[in-house]
Amino acid sequence: MEQKRVLIAGGAGFLGSHLCDRFIKEGFHVIAMDNLLTGNIKNIEHLFPLPNFEYYNHDVTKFVHVPGKLDYILNFASPASPIDYLKMPIQTLKVGSLGTHNLLGLAKEKKARILVASTSEVYGDPTVHPQTEEYWGNVNPVGPRGVYDEAKRFLESITMAYHNFHGVETRIVRIFNTYGPRMRLNDGRALPAFMSQALNGQDLTVFGDGLQTRSFCYVDDLVEGIYRLLLSDYHLPVNIGNPQEITLNQFAEEIIALTGTKQKIVYHPLPKDDPKQRQPDITKARTLLGWEPKVSRQEGLKITYEYFKKALLSNS
Repeated sequence: MEQKRVLIAGGAGFLGSHLCDRFIKEGFHVIAMDNLLTGNIKNIEHLFPLPNFEYYNHDVTKFVHVPGKLDYILNFASPASPIDYLKMPIQTLKVGSLGTHNLLGLAKEKKARILVASTSEVYGDPTVHPQTEEYWGNVNPVGPRGVYDEAKRFLESITMAYHNFHGVETRIVRIFNTYGPRMRLNDGRALPAFMSQALNGQDLTVFGDGLQTRSFCYVDDLVEGIYRLLLSDYHLPVNIGNPQEITLNQFAEEIIALTGTKQKIVYHPLPKDDPKQRQPDITKARTLLGWEPKVSRQEGLKITYEYFKKALLSNS
């Protein structure tokens, strides 16, 4: 049987690199594409010796060409943490629009199925809880987070246009908070921020009153959901995330307990348009894909903590 070929844009990033691992394991020929704006070559260097792995250093906002056939394309090329997209607002908008347009054009040319990575941020600061795929969101297009939120909303719109107008086989995943090895320590999101502060002997910074909620999914569970969605027959958006909701105060306490540190929690003002609640309704993923998260937060946090400890040691 002929080997299937998959292009993973953003392949050197946190999620992209785990997807590279998964598709290699499933017997695919994997082409990772990344301009390393926020990705890290170390995340995929273990794959370089493999004959069924290639890496292209390329910016998808420029014309994308890949020789040979392609069966699947996964678009994970985008800054994804507030620190990154607030620092690089125009690149974030360009990769969501021009980058997605280029990859959809490639999918059309190659007759490949494309899965695009959207986000729970399309729901903005939600007025519906938990968030179902039918909820249209509450987004401030001119606020600081708008560059990311609207880039992802455009990504979904143009993907549906290519599906409806050009007949391209498309899949849309809406990713909720995900964590695990290969996250960057200076990522700016709650988990790496809390862990790096605890490991460095600093107090844990919570923004606002800490009563806002998040739902954390371990990366292996997320990758499983994405893999099942890609191979499914469903073309509308699907939430993939862990529905177990927790306040940021509770989460900070869990990190302090896990790391065995004596830090306290300090409070800073809440950033503009920061969502108060975040919890996926995963009914669609359960019914259409037979998917739900398997890794408990306790188990996933232990693995992630060990990774961060090693990362800190190697950086010191």
